[in-house]
Amino acid sequence: MTKAVHGATDIKRDGSTLIAFDQAARIIADYASPLGREQVALDHAAGRILAEDIIAGFDSPAWPVSAMDGYAVRDRDLHAIPAELPIAGASFAGHPLSGPLASGTCVRVFTGAMVPHGTERVVIQEDVREENGIAQFHSPLANRRHLRAPGSDFAKGDLVLATGNLLTPHALVGAAAADRAKLCVYRKPMVSILCCGDELVAPGQPGRTPEKIPDSISYGISALVEEWGGMVVHRSRQPDDLSLLRRAAAAVLATSDIVVVVAGASVGEKDFAKAAFADPGFELLFGKVAIKPGKPVWFGRRDKSLVIGLPGNPSSAMVTARLFLAPLVAGLGGRPFNDAWDWHSMRGAMPLETSGDRDVFMRATVKGRIATPLLNQDSAGQRPLACATHLIRCRAGEQRLPASAIVETLKL
Repeated sequence: MTKAVHGATDIKRDGSTLIAFDQAARIIADYASPLGREQVALDHAAGRILAEDIIAGFDSPAWPVSAMDGYAVRDRDLHAIPAELPIAGASFAGHPLSGPLASGTCVRVFTGAMVPHGTERVVIQEDVREENGIAQFHSPLANRRHLRAPGSDFAKGDLVLATGNLLTPHALVGAAAADRAKLCVYRKPMVSILCCGDELVAPGQPGRTPEKIPDSISYGISALVEEWGGMVVHRSRQPDDLSLLRRAAAAVLATSDIVVVVAGASVGEKDFAKAAFADPGFELLFGKVAIKPGKPVWFGRRDKSLVIGLPGNPSSAMVTARLFLAPLVAGLGGRPFNDAWDWHSMRGAMPLETSGDRDVFMRATVKGRIATPLLNQDSAGQRPLACATHLIRCRAGEQRLPASAIVETLKL
């Protein structure tokens, strides 16, 4: 995996260089390229990214069909209303009536059924009275003919779905309609999550002592990975032990496209995350980013695996995961990475203080295109994080923004 990293030539390998958010975003974008393609059954294609154009191999419908329940007729047989026509038979979806529509007769048809050759319109059943095998027409003919012409849905050679489409439920309808049992999709990135800390235990563990806390972050990171098209293949809690962390790192590097290391990304005595990956084959692409929260976030690679280190505080971890991990997972899985950086302009509900020399990403809620920052912006806050729906970006060096100023927002 060889990439030309924009603006990264001055980044020291020890990670001491502090880079701007936009520079870090460009580096992430350089590595957010699709991993490869694979064939999957239609049953398992939901949420995947299409890696081929779906071209129609036939007309749909292949024959004129009825758009309503009613009676197939020729116009000349109803030139004078009221009129009566004998019913020559019935045509059902999947069981058409053979033969043409004989002059002076009508055929009972149902929605989606092929109409007999010679049909010029379908008169809806609400406008017809049937008695003893005779259809009685009393209402003037409507302008609509209630017929679906061959190829009116799609014609042979039409593009039904284009490469890059997210296979949503309604997109799957189009793929199935094109008679595709298997689809070529981009491979999902395989993601491993190592959550570091002697204090972490599984949520709900009986007899938890005060010095132990539930591991909350790995569950949020896992959900974010799945949301943006990745597959979590490993998730574990790791003690603050460098030798054990090195072994865990070596194991997941062999099987993962992305390794996410949570915590151990600061400057404490037991912050071993970078050290666990430090060997001659590891390249640190950036080591610190001028953002708040999340300054210690880092990004590197080892052979074909990408490694992203997130801070240990919950809000910091989830904000940096949303800003950097989400576009990386999306891009590797075939989505345009900018899907994950879909910024929208809104009005701020209150004044925002200047952000100094770092970009600040404030957790916020949005109602009616008005963004309201949460009062508690503590990077360790979990209850406020659970209430947040968006981020507000305050750019480095930006002056104090008054209430109702236009702000940049990103959906969490």
